[in-house]
Amino acid sequence: MICAKPAQAQSWDSFLTDTEMILGLTGGMGGGKSTAAGLFEEAGFRVAPLVVAKIAERFPDVVNADGEVQRPLLAKRIFGNDADRLWLEELLHPLVYERWRELLATAPKDRWVIEVPLLFEQGLENWFDFIVCVSTSSANQLARLIERGIPQSLAGQRISKQLPLALKLEKADFVLSNDGTLEALRLQVNHLATRLSGAH
Repeated sequence: MICAKPAQAQSWDSFLTDTEMILGLTGGMGGGKSTAAGLFEEAGFRVAPLVVAKIAERFPDVVNADGEVQRPLLAKRIFGNDADRLWLEELLHPLVYERWRELLATAPKDRWVIEVPLLFEQGLENWFDFIVCVSTSSANQLARLIERGIPQSLAGQRISKQLPLALKLEKADFVLSNDGTLEALRLQVNHLATRLSGAH
C-alpha cells in the first residue's frame, strides 16, 4: 500500500509527486543492502549512488582509484572515533540530499532505489514512496562483516550504533529476507518489483 506522508519541504515534495517511484532501501550492517540494490537495478530500477567526494577529502585512504569507498577501511576510521562518525553523518546528509535531487531530476519518470543505511536513524521516512528493509540473522550479519575484514569486536560495535533491526523491520513497508541464496533474494526483489509496478 502507499503510505500517507506528512507535509515535507516543497523541494522534495515535488520529487515524490513527479518521480515515478522512489524506494528507500535500508537494513542492518552486513545485511545485504548493496546486493539488493543491484538486484533492483536488474529489475529495472535506477540506483542513486552515495556521494564520496567529501569522504575522500577527509579520509583519502578509504577511497580507491576508481572512486569507490572501501567500506572496511572507512568502518575502522569512523566507528573507532565518535567525532569522525558524527562528522560523516551530519556533514554528508545534506550533500547526499542535494545529489539525490540532481539525479532524480535527470530521469523523473524512472523508478529509483536509494540505499540509506541510517534511514530511520536520520528521520528520512517521509522521503520515499516505500521503504524496503533487508533482513538477515545476527549470525549472518556478523559473519559478513568479519568476511569484509572487520574484526569481530569492531563489527559488534558498528551494529550497536544502529537502530535494532527488529525496529527497522517494524517500520518498513516491505521486508526482504537475506538468509538464503542470492537467487532466493533475487526472486524476492523481482516479485516486489512486479508488485510495485502498478502502485503508482
